[in-house]
Amino acid sequence: MRRGFVMTALAALVGLGLSCGKDGTGSVAGNLSVQLTSPNSGADSAIVFTITSPAPLTSAAAGVGLRLFAQPLTGTATRFVLTGRLTTNTTILTIGVADVNAASQYSGTIQGIAQPNFALRLVPFTGYTLTFIR
Repeated sequence: MRRGFVMTALAALVGLGLSCGKDGTGSVAGNLSVQLTSPNSGADSAIVFTITSPAPLTSAAAGVGLRLFAQPLTGTATRFVLTGRLTTNTTILTIGVADVNAASQYSGTIQGIAQPNFALRLVPFTGYTLTFIR
């Protein structure tokens, strides 16, 4: 019985030793979804915006039914243009990032929004927001 206790204690110590130094907060590469909130859901057909990030993005893909135009993904500020029907609370863009745990460090600034007749909405873009979701 004593030998069983010693073996269990040894196994627990080995497990504890192997887990030392691993706090689970390291970088985890992956994707973030960029969602648009709009007071004119479905009534806009183009958006120009810049994403500011702590590190260069690794990829970018347009949401369903949208067409993407983007600058090279080389810096920490990248401008994007999306065309197509923009609806609120849908993923308009999926970006590849070096650390999904840093989602709060990503931000988006809207520079322009166009209606289907190509008329630009006037600044400020009240009610429009970009949200980054893990």
